[in-house]
Amino acid sequence: MRLNVTALAVAFAVFWGGAILLLSVANLLWPPYGGAFLEVVASMYPGYAPGTGAGSVLTGTFYGLLDGAFGGLAFGWVYNSVAVRFGSAS
Repeated sequence: MRLNVTALAVAFAVFWGGAILLLSVANLLWPPYGGAFLEVVASMYPGYAPGTGAGSVLTGTFYGLLDGAFGGLAFGWVYNSVAVRFGSAS
């Protein structure tokens, strides 16, 4: 079975971008919530700083969408390549 790489990229992007969005908004409402995780995310996404306002939330969400899309593309491509190589693709 082969995966639809485009659909997988969109699904990963929505999941990861949504997760960053929800955690960032929760951190704005309840400052200690998710702080350690968001600090790790901030170390990878330039311009993102948790707890600093709506602009930062949008920046983190944008990076999350891009990161998720590239991750989904890479995962789908590797999966399909391995599936073809070992003969389980139809």
